[in-house]
Amino acid sequence: MLLLHFTLLLLSCCVLAQFNFFDMFGHQQQQHQQQSSGGSQWASHADSVSCSQYLCPDTHMCVDRVAACPCPNEQDVKCIVPDALDDDGATVVCVRGANECAEVNRLMRRFSK
Repeated sequence: MLLLHFTLLLLSCCVLAQFNFFDMFGHQQQQHQQQSSGGSQWASHADSVSCSQYLCPDTHMCVDRVAACPCPNEQDVKCIVPDALDDDGATVVCVRGANECAEVNRLMRRFSK
């Protein structure tokens, strides 16, 4: 039962991170109100960085695609889950612990059948 809860939590985090679920329903206004100073600081910093490709929102690094963004915390490990429909596409999940990528891949294989 605990594994089922963990699996559902992991998959819902992947979906939320991949599709910006809360932004679709107007929750970005609430988030911007709470982080108005941080948001304005990020916007001014983003304007000063010359990036012709993709600017990672958490780390302010300029990368060629979203999947190339590093995890925001140094302790996190970036797990890349290949997209079954797009050879160049992938989902990125940041986890803590060296063995957690294996667990993410195992869960993705289990639920992709």
